[in-house]
Amino acid sequence: MTLTYIVLATFAGGLLSVLVAASLTVAVLTRLVKSLVSLSAGILLGTSLLNVLPEAFESHTAPPQTLFAVLLGGLLFFWLLEKVELYRHVHHHEGDGHHHHHHFDAEQAGRGGLTVLVGDSIHNFCDGAIIAAAFLADTSLGFATALAIVAHEIPQEVGDYIVLLNAGFSRAKALLFNAISGMAAVVGGVLGYFLIGSLDGVLPYLLVLAASSFIYISVADLLPQLQQRLAWRETFAQVAWLAVGLGVSLTVSELLHGSHAH
Repeated sequence: MTLTYIVLATFAGGLLSVLVAASLTVAVLTRLVKSLVSLSAGILLGTSLLNVLPEAFESHTAPPQTLFAVLLGGLLFFWLLEKVELYRHVHHHEGDGHHHHHHFDAEQAGRGGLTVLVGDSIHNFCDGAIIAAAFLADTSLGFATALAIVAHEIPQEVGDYIVLLNAGFSRAKALLFNAISGMAAVVGGVLGYFLIGSLDGVLPYLLVLAASSFIYISVADLLPQLQQRLAWRETFAQVAWLAVGLGVSLTVSELLHGSHAH
């Protein structure tokens, strides 16, 4: 049953993002991405700090110092991955209000969109492995983690889609690229299930790595995007969406602790 949950959760992120991208206009998608960036920052931060890290530390199978060392190593690892453009977070595109130069999206897309596809596929593969680790630790934690990843996956994939469209791709080709990269999460989830399941004692370390991924994305990518000078209404909307994201994480945290109590 755990494997079924992992496949469904990893499939949902890719499928939902493709469906959202396919059904809305670029103007609507651009506005949607702005709100979803705030929401996913709240959910990722809340899930990592309120759900995933406590679960790892409560296992008592690994010393806290070692787990903190893994957290530090994870943050630096994801920073290096992004530095060599293998761990992309595409929310920036022409027309998103960040004053990008003309041809910015064409540069982002790279040669034939290969950069987007490779970078995104690696990112999604990691997400799939993270979901597998969370489900193997606890089913409730698996759902909480999958929710956090799906919340981030939608603006990420929609951002990619807009970049590819603005770089001259047809809608069909841009959606196909999104779908292919989304399936890497399913591969990561299935491989993670079989590899992690056979390695006793590594789960706390993998959960800390998962948390480091969420924290890195939030602090290095999402929150800086929200630091623009905006009208008070837009600022209020950002704070409200961030609070909703944290609220979702808190609710899931309460449900998690409730299920553990029973």
